[in-house]
Amino acid sequence: MSSINLTRTEAQQRSEMLQVNHYTIDLDLTGEEKFNSRTVVEFEVKKKGSTFIDLRADELRSARLDGEALPVSYYSAKAGIPLHSLSEGSHTLEVEAAISYSRTGEGLHRFTDPADGETYLYTQFQTADAKRVFACFDQPDLKATYSLRFTTPENWTVITNSPVTRSGNTWTAEIDYQLSTYLVALCAGPYVGVEDTWTGELTAHPEGKPAQKLEVPLGIYCRASLADALDSERLFTETKQGFDWYHRNFGFAYPFGKYDQIFVPEFNAGAMENAGCVTIRDEYVFTSKATHYQYELRADTVLHELAHMWFGDLVTMQWWDDLWLNESFATWAAAISQAEETEYDTAWVTFANTEKAGAYRQDQLPTTHPISTDASDIETVEQNFDGITYAKGASALKQLQAYVGREEFLAGVRRHFTEHAWGNATFADLLRHLEEASGRDLSFWANQWLKTTGVNTLRPDFVRDEGKIQDFSVVQSGDTLRTHRIAIGAYSLVDGKVVRTHRVEVDISGELTEVDEMNGIEADLVIVNDDDLTYALLEFDAESLDFVKKHIADFSDPMARTLCWSAAWEMTRGASMRARDFVGLVARGAQAETELAVLERLISQAVTAQTRFADPEWAQEDTQLADCLLSGAKSADPERAIIYQRAMTEIKLTPATYEFLNEKLAETSDANLRWRMLTALIADASVTDPQAAVAAELERDNTATGYQASLKALAAINEPGAKRAVWEEIVAGGLGNRDLTSKLAGLTFTGAEKLLPSAEFFDVAEKLWDTGSNEVALTTVGGLFPTWDVTQENLDRAEAFLARDIPSGLRRAVTEERDHTARALRNRTFDAA
Repeated sequence: MSSINLTRTEAQQRSEMLQVNHYTIDLDLTGEEKFNSRTVVEFEVKKKGSTFIDLRADELRSARLDGEALPVSYYSAKAGIPLHSLSEGSHTLEVEAAISYSRTGEGLHRFTDPADGETYLYTQFQTADAKRVFACFDQPDLKATYSLRFTTPENWTVITNSPVTRSGNTWTAEIDYQLSTYLVALCAGPYVGVEDTWTGELTAHPEGKPAQKLEVPLGIYCRASLADALDSERLFTETKQGFDWYHRNFGFAYPFGKYDQIFVPEFNAGAMENAGCVTIRDEYVFTSKATHYQYELRADTVLHELAHMWFGDLVTMQWWDDLWLNESFATWAAAISQAEETEYDTAWVTFANTEKAGAYRQDQLPTTHPISTDASDIETVEQNFDGITYAKGASALKQLQAYVGREEFLAGVRRHFTEHAWGNATFADLLRHLEEASGRDLSFWANQWLKTTGVNTLRPDFVRDEGKIQDFSVVQSGDTLRTHRIAIGAYSLVDGKVVRTHRVEVDISGELTEVDEMNGIEADLVIVNDDDLTYALLEFDAESLDFVKKHIADFSDPMARTLCWSAAWEMTRGASMRARDFVGLVARGAQAETELAVLERLISQAVTAQTRFADPEWAQEDTQLADCLLSGAKSADPERAIIYQRAMTEIKLTPATYEFLNEKLAETSDANLRWRMLTALIADASVTDPQAAVAAELERDNTATGYQASLKALAAINEPGAKRAVWEEIVAGGLGNRDLTSKLAGLTFTGAEKLLPSAEFFDVAEKLWDTGSNEVALTTVGGLFPTWDVTQENLDRAEAFLARDIPSGLRRAVTEERDHTARALRNRTFDAA
């Protein structure tokens, strides 16, 4: 038995044996270090035998099965509580335990706000951490109903999946619908909230019934110290827009009664789709000036979690094999609803340049995996929350929508929700519904797109005869050749603007597909994945690339321009375009980029190109990126200026940027920007007394974000003794999740390269992996791997380490970091040549 790292086989055996009916959960939250958890589970045994129930507790105080005491000595967190020789029929299990609050963002996390000393709790159960709070059969296909009871300090508020009733300091709620354990939620503390109501219609009913009038109570909550910064009106607007789009297209009314969104501290992810009780990282309550992309990303997160109410919560995956589908569908739904319903009408442009870039990066690693991949156990699943699971999967769904047709795709989705409501389903079920709705045979599709790895490259192949295209075809390369529905766009320079003059939409397959419709067209540039319908890299010939370099600022259509930016970046990563040339391209073209989310990403890529991929000798001396950032930082448009100002703090300072930061620090009251600038100046050794400067800034900004920024700033002090102290503190373990990430960011901040150990990492890596939770272990190993040592010697040490007998999760993490470093070394060599 492996309660902590539950396997698919064990989950299937439990599912065949059990039906879980109801949990009664009673939590006493008045303790400061631990809480008391009492659980009563009512379940049916369909097939007699032995199994176990999951629990991770400090102390199992009692366990009674059908009134008979079980030996508590049998309990271990790794094995759960054994349930031997269960007879067929109804059973009741009572479990009481003492459990420590979490400081790692897993289970029941406890946080004390430095701004006012108030304490806040929230739960995070995905993938399988409900067992950290109550005894349960912690797998998605054993759904149940729940009775909840919480005892809290007097001034607290409780938010959970269903409306709560309060009597004194006791709160109760009933979840009277079938729900997986990982979707149960609790937020408790002096949260403050704002309420509203969405009113609308269900207009896309699959049976053609008339529109149904609906009302859903909405709530938004945050810590008391953030209340003044909570822009609830904007958040409610975006939430309602999501409700509008989903009810117009999903054909199933919002199923969970009320809909609350709670901004919680020290959250590991962006958000979590607990049914009717969504938790969101409270960095999304902007206490300083936020960029356009931050607002767009937050709206995307809001719509992503709302989509999960249907796809994930109402209809839940059978097992984590379909994690990809859960996350991919929500990612696709958020992008399309954002583009069609909100002010962010270029959301697909942002997706092409941000999320897909992450997927391409992940898909080119030696640890790449199919979209539908190994989910043999929980530890493996937790490493698959990556760019392939989210963005490549969403790109595949966007491609599938293009292949079967938009309305047919949505019709299949409506059938899926109707048939599997309140239950569990698989991708095979969804594919069947899409085939029924579209009439197209999709049997090949899953094998091509879901069961294979890697990304295809598409390029146009043609000749020009008196300026006109002849013999046009699309050439596809890659380990697996797929069927793609693509658009092909012809672009020309007209009156100083690059505009599309012709568009063809076709299916391509195999190595070469002739497209006669393109013959006879005049064009300066051909884009073979126009409108970004599919998931593929683009390749330009030398003439086309030269045109893009000259005219990147002249494109009228932001999607076409971003596809060119993306192609240039992938060529840079692939060492077919020099890093210094990409930096130059951004330096020339950034000021003309109209999409601020794309601009922010481009500048970040240029920083990476200069600091990681360019020849260090050139990078140390060349100032064109710094000059570009300085010019942009002085822009009269504050939305653009903040992007450049923040990026300026991430590269080596020049005399001009140093002067700007000093002057700006003296005049700005923006807390986030002040911390960024102070940290950059400290790392540059330009602050006489860093400790005093940080203490003064923390007195000015005594908030949770200010405290974390102070940890980063102090860890950025580029002195050997200071770096050694931070390194040893991290290696020793025991840091909370947010303290850990702040110190890692400061430890590896600009200028630290020569002060950090390299070989030492491989001596402590196994200890780091063994002492923390999966979340902490991944963060620590990824943060301390010596990516700053871009040498063959470092790669050789990594190879020797990987030759050892080490845990598979650690192997994957180190393999990926080694590959990133190997790519940087290849790119530096190419750039220098």
